[in-house]
Amino acid sequence: MKRIKFVSNNNLQQEFSSAVRKKVNDYFKENNISPKGNTALFIQTGAMLLLYLLPFILVLTVPMNGWVAVLMSALMGIGMAGVGMCVMHDALHGSYSHVEWVNKILGGTMYLLGSNVTNWKIQHNILHHAYTNIEGYDQDIASRGPIRLSELAPLHKIHKYQYIHAFFLYGLVTISKLTKDFSQLIGFNKAGLTRQHAKHPTYEFIKMVIFKIIYLFIFIGLPIIFTPFLWWQVLLGFFIMHWTGGCILSTVFQMAHVVEGAEQLHPNSEGNIENDWIVHELRTTSNFARNNLFLNWYIGGLNFQIEHHLFPHICHIHYRKISPIVEKTAKEFGFDYNLKPSFTNALISHIRRLKELGMQTASV
Repeated sequence: MKRIKFVSNNNLQQEFSSAVRKKVNDYFKENNISPKGNTALFIQTGAMLLLYLLPFILVLTVPMNGWVAVLMSALMGIGMAGVGMCVMHDALHGSYSHVEWVNKILGGTMYLLGSNVTNWKIQHNILHHAYTNIEGYDQDIASRGPIRLSELAPLHKIHKYQYIHAFFLYGLVTISKLTKDFSQLIGFNKAGLTRQHAKHPTYEFIKMVIFKIIYLFIFIGLPIIFTPFLWWQVLLGFFIMHWTGGCILSTVFQMAHVVEGAEQLHPNSEGNIENDWIVHELRTTSNFARNNLFLNWYIGGLNFQIEHHLFPHICHIHYRKISPIVEKTAKEFGFDYNLKPSFTNALISHIRRLKELGMQTASV
């Protein structure tokens, strides 16, 4: 894969990048606190794992009717999304703890979602974070059949109503990863991305197969064996869990990059982005609902995506404190800080952007 370079001769951009890094680093030094997780994060981790696993344990051990089981499945989906956003995300960025084995173990909660650590690190940590909102590099805006998230993707008639059907399809994201992970890893292997990150392609593929089998045995096999529910009822509950978790995860992530004001920047004829990387991240990312404490807690600070993209090594626990620093610095240098005041504002903005992309011809 050809690397894109971020090249800027704009002194103001370079000064801003240096200033915002210094001010955020000074915040941690002056307050003598670690940029990694703290007791609040450990409590949050326990709560999310409990929300995910306790309903499952109850299904296996307590007699219940079908409607209660459906409720348990939905709660598991909410907990699954919470684990992904609050635990796995920080751990796989290395921002959960200074201790690497702690990050590795908690990053392994990705397997509880039925997905794959290596794939996620390449797709998210490398491609998405390095090339945010760049068509052909950032797979988070890659067109997926009926959904068009990129200005450069082909426009089809079905995209006209994507602002309606997209949310149903968002719910299929995690369950589709059960099989899509294989083709994605094969693609990464062919592109040389797996080896670039010190991973052996064959070993990673075998490991993926083993973890998928274990996951399916636990979350489908055990309920079939130990509960009175029929196989199709178990599969229905499994689908409800994944659809709930997938819809939450996808919607939250898209509200950070596919909203009004979050730009989709394209390389020039030489393959360069004419921005400093920090400025590029600022221009392609959005925050929302900064003062909603419950939302900030449940979604692991992913409503502070600007801070996350500028400082992925910092734990989400600190985003609310450093957000005003980043915003003030950006405005001092004359850069926009894309902040939607509430969850509703951000959701409406995402819907409007989906509608726009569903009618907008490809740009160059």
